[in-house]
Amino acid sequence: MMTIEAKAVFHTAPREVALQTIELPPLGENQVLIKARHSAISPGTEGMIFDGRFPQELAQDATIPSLAGSFAYPFRYGYALVGEIIEVGANVDKTWHTRKVFTFHPHQNYAVVALSECLPIPDGLSPLDALFLPNMESAVNFVMDAAPLLGERVLVFGQGVVGLLTCELLARFPLASLVTADPVASRRELSESIGASNCVDPNDENAWRDLQDRLREHGADGFDLVIELSGNSEALNRAIEMTGFSGRILVGSWYGNKRVEIDLGGHFHRRRIQLLSSQVSTMNPLLSGRWDKSRRIDLAWHWLDVIKPSRWITHRFGFDRCRQAFDTNAGQKDAALQIIFDYQDD
Repeated sequence: MMTIEAKAVFHTAPREVALQTIELPPLGENQVLIKARHSAISPGTEGMIFDGRFPQELAQDATIPSLAGSFAYPFRYGYALVGEIIEVGANVDKTWHTRKVFTFHPHQNYAVVALSECLPIPDGLSPLDALFLPNMESAVNFVMDAAPLLGERVLVFGQGVVGLLTCELLARFPLASLVTADPVASRRELSESIGASNCVDPNDENAWRDLQDRLREHGADGFDLVIELSGNSEALNRAIEMTGFSGRILVGSWYGNKRVEIDLGGHFHRRRIQLLSSQVSTMNPLLSGRWDKSRRIDLAWHWLDVIKPSRWITHRFGFDRCRQAFDTNAGQKDAALQIIFDYQDD
């Protein structure tokens, strides 16, 4: 059987990535060979991984076969790849050949994966929009876990890709108000254009005081629901300050190995605030009787078609410029919203 080589991005040390050649395993009976077209860098998670700010003993993601390893250097990482199936295993229906699919897989120009790991891209959906599937599934998960109610006042910290998608979904709810926060002016403008009534600079104390004054004018002691998606642990204390009695704070950010100092006295204790964790690898047990990941994925596909987030791609790099791509993601937060790799035809 012919040996197939692939090129893959490896994290070799903190803030160091390199393109390396690997030998792919022989194609199994229930596997397919994918030729990559695009893959997306997760701005938050992969930015943290590039910086080396992660627990090295932690498994990458036991629920995704291609991410079953550890964070011990050197390692591959990435979970948003779209491409075309160019070869199928003996037990795979031949109609899968040439299908365009999404797979949760590290950055790699060719990949051998089980057919069960492939999600066919719906007809009519752009492969570039399909790249945002993990982000959209996360946004759907956050909204499902937050369970916003009719007429609630909602605040969302962070208007990166996941925050914007979450804002897009929440803007369709009959909320009393939807406020967002982000330090980047262009993201604040974008957030307001897609449905936020106001997007504040989290570093602007006057803006927070004005927001609190407006809440009091409407008889509110704070927000009913606050969702933290900024990746900035300092936002948690602001979230506590802005949450009303018996309000909920949903934490979707992953802080890696960074310790978080939060004030659990004062407002948190006296206001009976609920602090909730939300992570997309699992389903909320309260919903599992009616929902599973497959149904949630179907919902994510639908909203990708509605929202079409590929318009938020700000940078595109050839695969051989992987170091520049990760440097850009780490160093140009004001300009880089979504960075992707484009894979050239061989």
